[in-house]
Amino acid sequence: MAEVTTSYIADILGDEASYLLDHKCTTIPKEQLHLPGPDFIDRVWLGSDRSPQVLRSLQTLFNHGRLAGTGYLSILPVDQGIEHAAGASFAKNPIYFDPENIVRLAIEGGCNAVASTYGVLGAVARKYAHKIPFILKFNHNELLTYPNTYDQIMFARVEEAWNMGCVAVGATIYFGSPESNRQIQEVSEAFAHAHELGMATILWCYLRNNAFKVNGVNHETSADLTGQANHLGATIEADILKQKQPTQNGGYKALNTGSSSYGKLDERIYTELTTDHPIDLTRYQVANGYMGRVGLINSGGASGKNDLQQAVKTAVINKRAGGMGLISGRKAFQRPMKEGVEILHAIQDVYLNKEVTIA
Repeated sequence: MAEVTTSYIADILGDEASYLLDHKCTTIPKEQLHLPGPDFIDRVWLGSDRSPQVLRSLQTLFNHGRLAGTGYLSILPVDQGIEHAAGASFAKNPIYFDPENIVRLAIEGGCNAVASTYGVLGAVARKYAHKIPFILKFNHNELLTYPNTYDQIMFARVEEAWNMGCVAVGATIYFGSPESNRQIQEVSEAFAHAHELGMATILWCYLRNNAFKVNGVNHETSADLTGQANHLGATIEADILKQKQPTQNGGYKALNTGSSSYGKLDERIYTELTTDHPIDLTRYQVANGYMGRVGLINSGGASGKNDLQQAVKTAVINKRAGGMGLISGRKAFQRPMKEGVEILHAIQDVYLNKEVTIA
């Protein structure tokens, strides 16, 4: 497989190329991180409490697709049929109402795995579970209740993931929401059961509370708050953390104005452990996942006008911060399949390029 040139990646990044590709991190040193690599399981997880079956499942994820053997992950997630409503998600590309096309996109896109719902994966499990690693997302938010509510509830049993041949399960917790205590307990119990059955665990560590939106800034993507969400995810033994890439910092400070009191902070979070550079903000997320022991995969975000550029930018930031890859869905499946495959390959090309290094 021919490696794309760094100049090609720079051309896609445009005016931001030097800002992202030449940045040197002076906050948390790269030497303190457990970085992805071909030996990641042996180097990082072998001394843990994960069973041989879980280690085999993790290695199966790392050994599939175009990124096989690199220690990086490119995962196609399509749970938006429930999370965002099927019509709203698939109207641009109705072929994805059919679960087989979701799996085909992941295979043709060279992904390490496909993550989706109980129904989607169950509909095609016998045909495809041995051809690409399956990740069952077992809880979701649904948008049919009136008025709309936002709560992650269980849609499937962990045992069914094992029965259909999944190598991993995934779940979301809305940290900071009124329902988060229940979600933490539910997911922690389900993850422990998944480990008992030999499957790996991936946690979508999302923040959700209208109070996090202060003076027009949405701190659901602040580095300090998302970093702590990652730390909580690692605490319930997620093996991989999925997080939105940070867009700013200062969530704790914004929520501690006036007479309010929220959480705990240390000024060094902002003066020594981060800067305002996106790579440094993302490195803080990596550090909160036990210095990279629990790998960080960032989300690709919504589909828009400049999907290729945004996908490559997100990948460069994640890789140079010390992250483990991307989990990108809408940018791929809301386009014709050929274009979706090209975007997935462009993401993977960043991780295959040896000149795009840790900052």
